[in-house]
Amino acid sequence: MAAAPPTLGADALRAQQRAETLAARLPPLLVEAERVAATVAQGVHGRRRVGPGETFWQFRRYMPGDSPQMIDWRQSARTQPVYVRENEWEAAQTVWLWHDRTPSMGYRSAPALPLKRERAELLLLALTVLLIRGGERVALLNTGQRPDHGRGALNRMASRLADPRAWSDAPAGLPRIEPLPRHARVVLFGDLLSPLDEIHATVAGLTGRGVRGHLMQVLDPAEETLPFAGRVEFEGLEGEEELLVPRVEGVRDAYLARLKAHREGLAALARTAGWTFAVHRTDHPPTAALLSLWGALAQEPV
Repeated sequence: MAAAPPTLGADALRAQQRAETLAARLPPLLVEAERVAATVAQGVHGRRRVGPGETFWQFRRYMPGDSPQMIDWRQSARTQPVYVRENEWEAAQTVWLWHDRTPSMGYRSAPALPLKRERAELLLLALTVLLIRGGERVALLNTGQRPDHGRGALNRMASRLADPRAWSDAPAGLPRIEPLPRHARVVLFGDLLSPLDEIHATVAGLTGRGVRGHLMQVLDPAEETLPFAGRVEFEGLEGEEELLVPRVEGVRDAYLARLKAHREGLAALARTAGWTFAVHRTDHPPTAALLSLWGALAQEPV
């Protein structure tokens, strides 16, 4: 009589289920991220800057203050003006990425819409594709991940996004302030609905280390318009008590005014810190948000 196959223990079974979930989720996320990145990459310039390097970028007219060693005499001999030769700055930047993992990011107002968390992860991974193509180093903030580059870094980034163990020590709300290399870049994705003073403390803590960054607020369209009517009961996703509103129409104007004030506060604190701020709705194409973010990164001063 054949022996019965061994059964998996509880821990091994949970590990297998996590692995199967991860394997099922990663290919579609990677494929979609690369598709979005490819759409944005068409017709846009990379993060090219003048500086030390061996790769030719462009000719431009000689200006007072330019070093004579920069003059390209062959190009200048062809035309009347004197031209200098500029090479592309080749020092790779390090960009640290973070996305909000609080329960509120698991919201969507319609089955056809992505969860806010899903859209944030897609934007984060698509940005990673663009950065790696541009030769930059990337890492996830608050995970202990070392900055890396190349296709292997992209695969590891995608795996960490889907693996809850990678975030076991990371705060679920705003990111924890941690030592980063000077002049690093940080991109934060989330609904950014935390109190403004808490967000300000996070941004100020990072900026004090010479870090520049970008805030990308990801919201469901219902959070922007409050389209509900009549008697509605709102369920708190992060431990808040349920709220019964007898007539939503009566509070809509006050809600929209408060949301506007919060968003203006986000824009102001980002501007003061030298950061950028943008808003993305999950019913809008992700390419528009990624293009805006990529443009802001490409235009940063050295």
